[in-house]
Amino acid sequence: MSTAICAALVSLGGLGSAQAAQEITITKQPSIIYLPALVMEKQGLIEKAAAKEGIADLKVDWRSFSSGGAATDALLSGNVQIVNSGLGNMLLLWDRTKGQVKGIATNSALPEELVTRDPKIHSLKDYGPKDKIAVPTVRVSTQALLLQLACEQVFGPDQWSKLDANTVQMGHPDATAMMANPAGEVSSHFGAPPYSYRELKTVPGAHVVIRSTDIIKGGLSQSTLFTTTKFADANPKIIQAVLTASQQAVDFIKAHTRESVAIYRELSGDKTSVDEVMDILAQPGMMDAYTLQPLGSMVFAKHMHKVGILKTMPASWKDYFLPASAALNGN
Repeated sequence: MSTAICAALVSLGGLGSAQAAQEITITKQPSIIYLPALVMEKQGLIEKAAAKEGIADLKVDWRSFSSGGAATDALLSGNVQIVNSGLGNMLLLWDRTKGQVKGIATNSALPEELVTRDPKIHSLKDYGPKDKIAVPTVRVSTQALLLQLACEQVFGPDQWSKLDANTVQMGHPDATAMMANPAGEVSSHFGAPPYSYRELKTVPGAHVVIRSTDIIKGGLSQSTLFTTTKFADANPKIIQAVLTASQQAVDFIKAHTRESVAIYRELSGDKTSVDEVMDILAQPGMMDAYTLQPLGSMVFAKHMHKVGILKTMPASWKDYFLPASAALNGN
């Protein structure tokens, strides 16, 4: 746990606002995984939904963060009111704050892939002690935890850490660059779109070892909007506006995909061509993965508890989502 989180927990009761807010800050990340948030920002969907709830002139400030850790620190310090980050970050804060941070909705469960350029590796059983796998953060990132879950399935329930020693910490862009270097010491990368797509398209011999949808049937939600329960209790109309806007954004992406891609390129700064991003979204399981339904979250939470990351085992996904989100039919 970061120093910022520890400090914030001491004064957690001060989080949020005792009065209804007229201005909120929401974090965002520049990835195709977070496309619904970019559509909400560009089209002012939360502001429009809030107006229909009776909150006129709500101001929404979208602030970019390069990491989920920095975003969650900002939430706990009161500098932002809503975070859009990975499911694992939300579960960790729910646990550490004893339920005072909860989810509003997820908005994507895009499949992640373990890709290798090593011709001898076609399953997890083919990895030897010297075969390195890049993940964003060793042991605790979404990809590292998915790899542990896969090891349980392949090697046995007590073998979840079998490939932990093979993992090295590396951001997705750096890992993709390493994959493109035939002499690079890391020949495998458990990545997220669009990085795995680019590797499979451009790296000679690159192929998929395992997908997140193979590990957790039905997929795993990643992009998750969450807040403090104090803010949610004081601002139920804003929470409802976020839920409404999230669904509108997902619906827009599916009905107007090319326009959504143009929004993504504009707000993220990604120079990838519209046609290439369209091709990424045309891959199996991509478009269907834009959904508010929390997918695979209890499987993920159970594993986080098993390996000691979560101290509290939730009884249901509704334990770590707000009551207003109960109709999302998660799992």
